[in-house]
Amino acid sequence: MSVSEEVILLDDEGQATGTASKLNVHNTDTPLHLAFSCHVVNASGEVLVTRRAIEKLTWPGVWTNSFCGHPQPGEEMVAAVLRRASFELGLDISDISLVLPDFRYRAVDASGIVENEICPVFIAHADTEPRPNPQEVVDYRWVSPADLASSLHATPWMFSPWLVLQAQQLDLFTHARSHAGAS
Repeated sequence: MSVSEEVILLDDEGQATGTASKLNVHNTDTPLHLAFSCHVVNASGEVLVTRRAIEKLTWPGVWTNSFCGHPQPGEEMVAAVLRRASFELGLDISDISLVLPDFRYRAVDASGIVENEICPVFIAHADTEPRPNPQEVVDYRWVSPADLASSLHATPWMFSPWLVLQAQQLDLFTHARSHAGAS
């Protein structure tokens, strides 16, 4: 993450109200801001899950969706998704689809740090293996949607709260099948 990276602050209706430094915004009183999540699917219909690096400020070492990020002021959301896929995973993605445009959550991690985001959710396709940035991702796995659903149900505490909430709203089985074999 660049020291100059900014997040877009939002009001309760989701309208931009300004920007703030990403380094300073995530704390015990995090204001509502714009983010995104992306689930990556391969040709076999498997979903990429990643384990957040231990150095991450929020939810360090926790398993989560493929990647997340924040669009920069003036940046199109799909451009932000492509940028973060490359930065976090060294991954080229295609067939990016918006599947949960109005996803919103607030969660507090064990250290008291708050995530408070309006976070559109995307699904994309990848044909190659990730090359994770170790400052962002410590491990990854391609898993079947059924196995992921079972794990989320059995041990939700092992996963980021946003992944658990997204899975409750998103039919990964349908979306993984529709992206399998896409190019």
